[in-house]
Amino acid sequence: MEDVSDPPFRYVCKQYGADLMYTEFISSEGLIRDAIKSRKKLDIFDYERPVGIQIFGGDEEAMALSAKIVDATQPDILDINFGCPVKKVVCKGAGAGVLKDIDLMVRLTTAVVKSTNLPVTVKTRLGWDESSINIMEVAERLQDVGIQALAIHGRTRAQMYKGEANWKPIAEVKNNPRIKIPIFGNGDIDTPEKALEYKNRYGIDGIMIGRAAIGNPWIFNEVKHFFKTGEHLPKPTIQNRVEVCKAHLLKSVEWKGEKLGTIEMRSHYANYFRGIPNFKESRTKLVSLMSSAEILNVLDEVAQMPELV
Repeated sequence: MEDVSDPPFRYVCKQYGADLMYTEFISSEGLIRDAIKSRKKLDIFDYERPVGIQIFGGDEEAMALSAKIVDATQPDILDINFGCPVKKVVCKGAGAGVLKDIDLMVRLTTAVVKSTNLPVTVKTRLGWDESSINIMEVAERLQDVGIQALAIHGRTRAQMYKGEANWKPIAEVKNNPRIKIPIFGNGDIDTPEKALEYKNRYGIDGIMIGRAAIGNPWIFNEVKHFFKTGEHLPKPTIQNRVEVCKAHLLKSVEWKGEKLGTIEMRSHYANYFRGIPNFKESRTKLVSLMSSAEILNVLDEVAQMPELV
């Protein structure tokens, strides 16, 4: 969720039922070099809690030092990303690239656990590719060096985000009698029905939702309501979508400044208003204006459009 799960996005997700959230992942090398972008990602706010800060890297010393830096910011959790499949991360021997060297993954995790007083969790994938699915070994060995929970995305690195996530190995980890820590499942959860089906079928301790929340922060409350009642909440109206988009915009400007805050919101408008007839003209305005006041005026116009189809 790089360039997505920043504080403004997390704000709207929290308003609509997210129980636990993580920051964008932060480069351990960037943190210890005092890189401005990396340091900025450490920003967390009390209304977000519980919140975890997620780091990545392939060097033990850098991971240990960055863990100490994170420790000082006092999040609720320190999470290690061993799952990102993006080439520029993998090529540095980080993210899902570590899945090719489980011994290194264990050493990196041990370095972090020993360097912080925070609970350490890990997010990873099933393995590097179909011929090297090693998630059971990963789960057992990372538990043994002290992680407090494991989140598993049901794809290999080779799959990236293609195909269907395979949750069967996640369930096998959960049902392993050696595993005592919570196991969370991730991948393809985009409706309340699927969330309940996967929870019941695979027996995991929790579900992580990522891409399905983009432009749709309501999904968290929708899932929780469906779990409790078996019924659907009413779908958000255009007015609801405009209201949340405005809140997201204002938080973005507040956190990043007027120029960057308005520019970085541009990627969100199409997601908030997906399915609205004749939205193209409004979207063109939204992605070209540099003033949040003018953008708010266009959003007021969007609120008068016909309902979603």
